[in-house]
Amino acid sequence: MNALKSWSADQQVALLFVILFGLLLLASAAVALLTLRERSGAQLDHHDRLRRELRAVWVGAVLFWAAWVSGPAGATVLFGVVSFLALREYVTLVKTRRGDHRSLLLAFFGVLPLQYVLVANRNFDLFSVFIPVYVFLAIPVVSALAGDPQRFLERNAKIQWGIMVCGYGLSHAPALVLLDFPGHAGRGAFLLFFLVVVTAGAQLAQTAASRRLRRRPVARHIDRSFSLRAWGIGIAAGAALGVALFWITPFKAGQALAMAAIAAAAGTLGELVMSALKRDAGVRYWGNTSSVTGAVGLLDRVAPLCFAAPVFFHSVRWYFQLKP
Repeated sequence: MNALKSWSADQQVALLFVILFGLLLLASAAVALLTLRERSGAQLDHHDRLRRELRAVWVGAVLFWAAWVSGPAGATVLFGVVSFLALREYVTLVKTRRGDHRSLLLAFFGVLPLQYVLVANRNFDLFSVFIPVYVFLAIPVVSALAGDPQRFLERNAKIQWGIMVCGYGLSHAPALVLLDFPGHAGRGAFLLFFLVVVTAGAQLAQTAASRRLRRRPVARHIDRSFSLRAWGIGIAAGAALGVALFWITPFKAGQALAMAAIAAAAGTLGELVMSALKRDAGVRYWGNTSSVTGAVGLLDRVAPLCFAAPVFFHSVRWYFQLKP
């Protein structure tokens, strides 16, 4: 451990990537072998879901790698592009009208760029309220100016919700890279790595637990595999991963346990919320109508992070009393 601490930040991150991608390769091979062994339809469905969850981990790992290679500025731009694509995917699967075009233009080409500019400039106090306050009020004003009152509240709520999840939630991920911890300068990327691994690990553990345990779903019309026991196991797995990775963060072991549990709980609940949205939109997963809408399933991959990132970011800032 002392030898690892003497390494540079770049060397430590390189070692983490070797370990992470090695584990992902082993997990992918294990899931592939299980799929070949199973024959029944129900078991194949479970393995199909495990493969989707594993793909989400791969996306998160590659995303973090690209963010680390490109530095803080590149990470902000990269996540801005992901937010744009995720919001585009969301909009293609919810019903909008011609009167919403102005609001959507404002969301894509005004709100998202400005949100990430605020992140890049470390205006954390303003970026924390920009979308929930100012954009929340601006979107219905722009829609009203279009002169279409039909289903006005429903249409605006859908647009506001998409901006909150795809823009506000995801923008907190690169903000973690820019947090200034005393004695931890230049190592903000480790916080993002910590969040991605904990969130993805909790989601995988919950999915695996729901397959093994007797199901007692709490919201069977949304997700039959979501139960309190599986959710608790997912949180416990995320917390265990957090403790295992505490040495790469400014946290002590107990602090890492608490922060990881918070992130894991938020991410897994976020997945449940996005499942409800998918049910409402009449799709199984966000990418299943790609031939018509152009959606590619990106929102499925980043949904837990969209919920976990803001909760984790503000918990860290509040607990450690960090200034912009």
